[in-house]
Amino acid sequence: VMVWLRRTTHYLFIVVVAVNSTLLTINAGDYIFYTDWAWTSFVVFSISQSTMLVVGAIYYMLFTGVPGTATYYATIMTIYTWVAKGAWFALGYPYDFIVTPVWIPSAMLLDLTYWATRRNKHAAIIIGGTLVGLSLPIFNMINLLLVRDPLEMAFKYPRPTLPPYMTPIEPQVGKFYNSPVALGSGAGAVLSVPIAALGAKLNTWTYRWMAA
Repeated sequence: VMVWLRRTTHYLFIVVVAVNSTLLTINAGDYIFYTDWAWTSFVVFSISQSTMLVVGAIYYMLFTGVPGTATYYATIMTIYTWVAKGAWFALGYPYDFIVTPVWIPSAMLLDLTYWATRRNKHAAIIIGGTLVGLSLPIFNMINLLLVRDPLEMAFKYPRPTLPPYMTPIEPQVGKFYNSPVALGSGAGAVLSVPIAALGAKLNTWTYRWMAA
């Protein structure tokens, strides 16, 4: 019974984090993936997605002990977001209204780190967490560049529940900093490491809680 309860607790956590990551994508991205508020939102989005990915991926990966599990977890997140896109499409919005983030390559780097270091947990936290934080903004900027005129889309389909001060504005590119990818990667790399450590610790805490 305890084994069943322990596994159920782990899988429940995985589902909760994956669902939350999908909600975070839609809210932080505001429909079309951080485009309403341009580069400032891109940096915030990069940090939120890097940390959300790494905490769930490393938790799940250390739970199974199998390299490749982080990529599987990122795939779950991706599928959930595509389902959410379908929900907005049913409400009359275009299907590219929410651009699905590119989580999978960053999760693959985490898996590769775990595999290359022969399942070293600390290497996965430090090296893998850094690689996730560094890579995710780069992949997502490529993703954003492929969106068809995102700012025009934001004006054409404004969020009906937004207060007036949150309506889309013209981007102030270069006003505060010139490289949102570099800032997002730098901040993401720093913050993803302690969040990865938290994910690893959550794994330990769950085992202790279930064994009590």
